[in-house]
Amino acid sequence: MNHNTVSVAEIKRRGMSAISESLRRGPVHIIKRNKMAAVVLSEDDYLRLTQPKSPALPGMTALQWLLAQQTAGMRSKRQIDSNLKAERAW
Repeated sequence: MNHNTVSVAEIKRRGMSAISESLRRGPVHIIKRNKMAAVVLSEDDYLRLTQPKSPALPGMTALQWLLAQQTAGMRSKRQIDSNLKAERAW
């Protein structure tokens, strides 16, 4: 698994810009002494994880429930199509 990583040494050299640049690619794993020590999330990702999930309401159809769910929005259409093609190729 490829991780989006930044070392503590790079953070010391470049400051917050090292983290900000990496956050554009998703959550950032902070490396300290060659080990993953922490993960930094964007504000949107953090809120998505901490906000309560929308419960199913009585009388709600499956389609209505699906449409009410928030999307992660981290993959492009090209990435999704590529993943589907790879899954179907087996």
